[in-house]
Amino acid sequence: MGLDSGYGIGSVKPGVCTSSTRPASPYVGQMIFETDTNALRVYTSSGWSTNYTRASSVPVEYLVVAGGGGGGGNNSASQQYAGGGGAGGFRTNVSGATSGGGASAEAAMPLGTGTYTVTVGAGGTAGTQSVAGGKGGDSTFGVITSAGGGGGGSGDGATNYAATSGGSGGGGRGYNTAAGAAGTTSQGYAGATGSGTIGGGGGGAAEVGSTDATGAGGDGVQSDVSGSSVFYSGGGAGGGSTAGGEGGGGAGGTGTNAGTAGTGNTGGGGGGGASSGSVVRNGGAGGSGVVIVRYLTTDAVGFTITGGTTSTSGSYTIHTFNSSSSLVIA
Repeated sequence: MGLDSGYGIGSVKPGVCTSSTRPASPYVGQMIFETDTNALRVYTSSGWSTNYTRASSVPVEYLVVAGGGGGGGNNSASQQYAGGGGAGGFRTNVSGATSGGGASAEAAMPLGTGTYTVTVGAGGTAGTQSVAGGKGGDSTFGVITSAGGGGGGSGDGATNYAATSGGSGGGGRGYNTAAGAAGTTSQGYAGATGSGTIGGGGGGAAEVGSTDATGAGGDGVQSDVSGSSVFYSGGGAGGGSTAGGEGGGGAGGTGTNAGTAGTGNTGGGGGGGASSGSVVRNGGAGGSGVVIVRYLTTDAVGFTITGGTTSTSGSYTIHTFNSSSSLVIA
């Protein structure tokens, strides 16, 4: 009988059988693979182990939040108020949850072995008298991209630097009653138009800027993907309002104060600045984004999954990325 390379002698394949043709005299530690059930079993002192079959992919749920936009700045001889920064785009596929802009949760995502790039967007730069607030950086997880928040409108006297669009749009400057900018469909809402001596609130993932009060940042969306219920992607308040949107939105300056930065790793927009007497008051920078990935721990048996900060909550394993890296499934 000739050797059959890789399979033992001839047609004999050690360890390969069916559920009805298991070895008659097994030894402790012996391993078999059943071709009719695709089950891998080990013989223990108590008998054959229960079925273990490695799946080909792991169903994951994600939250991808981009960096928030920077609030606008001002310089004027009379009191002026800049627009708040828009929140970073908010995308999730958690079953039953809501994505930004009032959209439903996105489709399920089964992932096979491989390396999945994670980019965490930085917050947008603070606006000045001559530059609108900066757009936040995009966040990505594999093929999923959330758009950075738009910058709040800025100005110098009658000169206006318009708010910019993004995941959620930046708010317009108050002096010019300048228009807010648009958000991105299924990620966030528009910023508000400035109103006289109050800047327009930046848009949030859950509502348009200035919805709750004049100059208020739009609220973000609540998610429990991290194991705790947290708001993300709140818009920055316009200058003259301290009401940053729930979800990390920064407060606007009042009197002659700079705007407050959005909260890091929430995608909150920065608050707009307030100025008078030719004193420059910049906006607040946007808050950085975050990417969170989770899966049922039992779904990952047989895989090794690494990346970010790993934790568990109930039946889930969670990977939190506060900075750019990769999720590796092996």
